[in-house]
Amino acid sequence: MSKIRIQRWCGALALGAGSLMAFGAHAAGTGSGQSQYQMDVQRCNSGDTSQDRATCLREAGAARQESQRNRLDDKQEGRYQDNAMMRCKNLPASQQQDCITQMTSGNTTTRGSVGGGGVLRETVIQVPAGTPGSTPGRLMPGSQMPSGQMPSGQMPGAAPGGLQPPPAGTVAPPPVMR
Repeated sequence: MSKIRIQRWCGALALGAGSLMAFGAHAAGTGSGQSQYQMDVQRCNSGDTSQDRATCLREAGAARQESQRNRLDDKQEGRYQDNAMMRCKNLPASQQQDCITQMTSGNTTTRGSVGGGGVLRETVIQVPAGTPGSTPGRLMPGSQMPSGQMPSGQMPGAAPGGLQPPPAGTVAPPPVMR
């Protein structure tokens, strides 16, 4: 074979290998999009979403199309952590560290959904014994009840401008008409 023919042959092989790799990457991306679509359809059919079935299937199909076009990324991944830290900075200084621990800790359990009315995050932070507030239901000598909590057995007073609630076990008098 001539030198030119060998160069053409090598060039064609390189071009074919590059095309094959690009096709393989596209197929892999499509495969993961397809498997995500199948999981989404399964969730729609089982009623595991907050949407009606028709809307859920339509959304799953739209997500698959966007995945095939590589336009599914919202480019917000780095901003989630920043937003969490900004929420903590709005709290009083005494609560900021606990907030940061809750937002970044692996010990946090998250339940609920925005569609269901809210997301509840529960973080268990172990405190050494003897630390004020480490024993639930007891006040340490000289400490005060945290704001917003009433000692057990006491009823809150009336709101400003409101009526005092009747004592427990009594019947409230009828309202006075003016």
